[in-house]
Amino acid sequence: MNFTELIQKLEKGFSKPLPGKNAHLTMAPNPIDPKRFDPEVPSNHRKGAVLILFYPDSQEVCFPLIKRPSYEGVHSGQIAFPGGKYELEDANLEQTALREAQEEVGVDPSRVEILGEMTSLFIPPSNFLVSPFIGITSQKPEFVREEKEVDRILLPTVKELLSPSIRKEKKFNFARNLVLDTPYFEIDGEVVWGATAMMLSELLHLIDEG
Repeated sequence: MNFTELIQKLEKGFSKPLPGKNAHLTMAPNPIDPKRFDPEVPSNHRKGAVLILFYPDSQEVCFPLIKRPSYEGVHSGQIAFPGGKYELEDANLEQTALREAQEEVGVDPSRVEILGEMTSLFIPPSNFLVSPFIGITSQKPEFVREEKEVDRILLPTVKELLSPSIRKEKKFNFARNLVLDTPYFEIDGEVVWGATAMMLSELLHLIDEG
């Protein structure tokens, strides 16, 4: 699938109802946390946004993921899309996604065209309601890693994402004897699970619908 074909599929996918929860559930850890899909999120939730940015590179179409550094927090060392918390100076969540992508990996917002917004996803451990935006840029960005927020940048291809072989499952052991059967994508030697995997699942449904 080339860059033009992907754009056409995404635009067609966005012209239909979003798959939302049905797509998220296919990559959600089990047992399911009911708070994640409660239509009424906590009144004190925080807002955030991420950017799923596609660009052509040789004969492939790629997108950036980031690995968070190790720190005292619930998302330590996890794989995510560039993104972060909504700030008061942001005009909207789309601007949040673009600003954070610029800060974390050096993406120039003026070169990004937003195709649409996927289904927001609530993340109970950090109390964030995250809005994923899909964007495109015609040239590969000059990625620059923000060292305090990004341990490494991964640049998988859409072809790789579409391969069934990267879909796997394992058990995660958490505190208080919590064990989750967790679907994940194995990308560049990293385990991509949780909210990021669930967003990728909806993205794949969009591509399939297109």
